[in-house]
Amino acid sequence: MAWDILNMIAVMAFAFSGAIVAMSERYDIFGTYMLGLATAFVGGIIRNIALDVPVVHVWEQGIFFYVGIATITVAYFFPKSWVMFMDRWNVYTDAIGLSAFAIGGAMFAMDQGFPLGGVMFAALLTGVGGGMTRDVLAQRRPMVLHQEIYAVWAMAAGFVVGMGWVNLDSVVQMYSLFVAVIALRITSFHMGWHLRFRDFYRI
Repeated sequence: MAWDILNMIAVMAFAFSGAIVAMSERYDIFGTYMLGLATAFVGGIIRNIALDVPVVHVWEQGIFFYVGIATITVAYFFPKSWVMFMDRWNVYTDAIGLSAFAIGGAMFAMDQGFPLGGVMFAALLTGVGGGMTRDVLAQRRPMVLHQEIYAVWAMAAGFVVGMGWVNLDSVVQMYSLFVAVIALRITSFHMGWHLRFRDFYRI
């Protein structure tokens, strides 16, 4: 149940994020739904392909598909001023999706019996795949390639889960990790933390 709720949060966050980006880029209603659904589900599809496990298509996602559709529908009727405001602060919605999907991806890999490297890889692909797809389709620079630390937090979530430092049966511990990853992503954004090693030496 906790895993399902986490996935639902992730789907809602990324579907909303994709819809907001689509509308800010003046996509029509079809494009808005397509970008919203791609943002919410492509990360999991890429993960399954990379891990060579059966792919669950978008239309086979059950309740999550309908949650994504409903979220995009609500966002589509936002006033233009709201859309522009939400687009400027999309980093927060993206952080929620990143955290939830990274943890969900790590849990999926653990359930499939993958070792630590596979768990971290699954967390990375699930966490950043949807956001990267959204930005590429919207012809924006993907957040994962920004200077601020982004993908590292998804891998860190996978590492914590893979090492068994979080009891996956404990709702408190799972959601504590969820909040921690969000906080780290937002903090790294506002503080400008980055991985530019060239700043530590002179060429």
